[in-house]
Amino acid sequence: MSAGPLAGIRILEVGHILAGPYATMLLADLGAEVTKLEPPGGDLSRQVSDAYFASLNRGKRSIRLDLTTEEGRARLGELAADAHALVVNLKPSAIHAFGLTYEALRRYNEKIVCVALTGFGLNAGDDPAFDYVIQAATGVAALTGDPDGPPTLPGYSAADNSTGMTAALALLAQIVSGRGGQLDVSLRDVMLSQLNYRASAYLNDGVEPRRLPNGAHSYYVPAQLFPTADGHLALFVTHDGFWKKFSTEAGVTGFATMAERASRREEVLDVVTKALAADTAENWERRLKRLGVPAAKVRSLPEALERTPDMVVQAGDFRLVASPIRVAGYEPEYGPPPRLGEHGDFTGTA
Repeated sequence: MSAGPLAGIRILEVGHILAGPYATMLLADLGAEVTKLEPPGGDLSRQVSDAYFASLNRGKRSIRLDLTTEEGRARLGELAADAHALVVNLKPSAIHAFGLTYEALRRYNEKIVCVALTGFGLNAGDDPAFDYVIQAATGVAALTGDPDGPPTLPGYSAADNSTGMTAALALLAQIVSGRGGQLDVSLRDVMLSQLNYRASAYLNDGVEPRRLPNGAHSYYVPAQLFPTADGHLALFVTHDGFWKKFSTEAGVTGFATMAERASRREEVLDVVTKALAADTAENWERRLKRLGVPAAKVRSLPEALERTPDMVVQAGDFRLVASPIRVAGYEPEYGPPPRLGEHGDFTGTA
């Protein structure tokens, strides 16, 4: 097995909970050496549960560092001198106060890449910006749920995870450039970016996004969740070839073109719903998969994990979801999450 593609890259991390730690964990999985610089009480995610902390911090190192002291800030400079990058996930005022910017650290290392993950931007103030707040503020919650019900939220931290991935990409791009510098990645901007085609439809054609029943797509028909004889099925027909195969299998006639299906949405949904009621979601998935038609039974997370054992790995005492990035000839080690201050303690405490 070869070394990871990021072997030799040294990354410092300062922050709590999710977005920043998720970004650096993805990089650690690819072979980077990631060192968490934790305050005396540690990353707040340690207070959630050991399993939660492990899900974001496997394979990292931990140095306890009190940035409110001169000793702590001096040690930060020493560590920055030997690092390729620093990822910070704090409110803007704390990032500036603790000297966690490129402007403050460049005297130690001209080539260090400093990535700030904030709610609204490094220079946008300290308004609270948690995942659910950002989803509400950017239109994600308004787009989610049935039209007759209240807005709702996905069952996971979509904004934090998406921002973490974006920050990891930004960091690597700047390292490849060979230049140091300050990168600014905000949860708000990332989520607006992820609404790309919805925003484009509004900005260019004046089409305001709206919720449709059962999570239906705004144009493709049928492309949504359907009840079956047992369970629900996600069916996603995006072109006429898929429709021809599905309709033949389901015994449905007519509606040959996407334009016709879009203009006669309710009629199409009615006949498809009746057809799917004749069999179970499990069987429909099997039947349609054989034909190459996009469809899947709605499963719980435990069911999904049982069907994908290759995506469950051991990291110390914890079973976790593997990295989504597969590199030929490289297998991540998935080390355990670090104990607080395991690799150094500069807090002036015992």
